[in-house]
Amino acid sequence: MADLNSILTPGMIVRHPDHPDWGDGQIQSNIAGRITVNFREAGKVVLDGSRVTLVLVSASD
Repeated sequence: MADLNSILTPGMIVRHPDHPDWGDGQIQSNIAGRITVNFREAGKVVLDGSRVTLVLVSASD
């Protein structure tokens, strides 16, 4: 799981596969497997990248 999350960088838009109700979220940081995402409906959430693989929606320009 962590390998896919390692490509995530600030600005990328993702979804949480287990919480579609959170809406799209923007990566704020990805440091040592701790991924901070600001989700539209859930606000700022810090995730353990070894426990969940986020779904990439859009890469930043």
